[in-house]
Amino acid sequence: MRMTKHTKTCLVVVLAIALMGLTNCTNASKKTGESKKGAENKAQKDTVTTTQEVAAHPIDTALYNKKMLALANGDTTGRWPVKKQPYPLQGAILPEKRIVCYYGNLFSKRMGILGQLPPREMLARLDIEIKKWEKVDPLTPVQPALHYIAVVAQGAPGKDGKFRYRMPDKQIDSVLAISRMRKNMIVFLDVQVAQSTIQAELPMLEKYLKMPNVHFGLDPEFSMKTGKKPGTTIGTFDAADINFCSNYLAKLVRDNHLPPKVFIVHRFTQRMITNYKNIKLHPEVQIVMNMDGWGEPELKKGTYRFFINKEPVQFTGFKLFYINDLKKGPKHMMTPDELIKLKPIPIYIQYQ
Repeated sequence: MRMTKHTKTCLVVVLAIALMGLTNCTNASKKTGESKKGAENKAQKDTVTTTQEVAAHPIDTALYNKKMLALANGDTTGRWPVKKQPYPLQGAILPEKRIVCYYGNLFSKRMGILGQLPPREMLARLDIEIKKWEKVDPLTPVQPALHYIAVVAQGAPGKDGKFRYRMPDKQIDSVLAISRMRKNMIVFLDVQVAQSTIQAELPMLEKYLKMPNVHFGLDPEFSMKTGKKPGTTIGTFDAADINFCSNYLAKLVRDNHLPPKVFIVHRFTQRMITNYKNIKLHPEVQIVMNMDGWGEPELKKGTYRFFINKEPVQFTGFKLFYINDLKKGPKHMMTPDELIKLKPIPIYIQYQ
């Protein structure tokens, strides 16, 4: 494949970003003595199911199987739906809903639409995309989401020489505040480890991942295991790294009585993920392999066919670029009508 991905590496310039009116709206009540964290969890109560409720309401396995078969979309290779995968805990988002999200970072307008537009304008545009998906697949409700890059690979080594910048808590808090402007919206925190490791970076986000509405994303493109500078070559993660993350997330779900976490893994080359057959699945975690490459439609479909379809893990996703997908060829960004014909049908859609 000749697929190359737009280099997202940039020097993170810490600017004071005024998110007008977006202060934390879940301050503790003096009368009830609720903590700030408790108030946030309460505000999200209608979006989640706890593991205590799971025991009383087990998953409908027949319905789950039916939906997974529908996602396979007539696949005849025998790869889809994935065999011997565990049934998820009650409260799982997939495949009951399709996640449609906006991706980016509040510090940079170059990294995605999340950060390019003022919050209300950005959410209004996401609403338009959601309506398109509801029209093309009315049987699958849409789960709106924001996918925020919480650890960003950068061109400068930084104080510890790891070539990555951890977003300050106030920026993650701002994204959570934006998400509360839409009912039932969830948030993904994405990690680009650069010359750090996922074993070092994931625990830094634990306080957020303990929230029932916060999920996780992993970007192998900027995992520089060879010690090279981010952006000079495509990075890689092994199944062992992915298993570390899923084990970590599964324990958080069990220990904190949470619904299953959705775990997004980006991919657009062969070497970005090694030993995929060794990836372990858990009832507490739903893994999505997300086709993350940009280009003309035929190139993107080829990448999906070679690196997502042929190496099945559990669920699949597809990324669309408002700018980069229009740079070459027919200058056409794929539509829901086109994506719904893929085998398997992606259940996670990301717009950058």
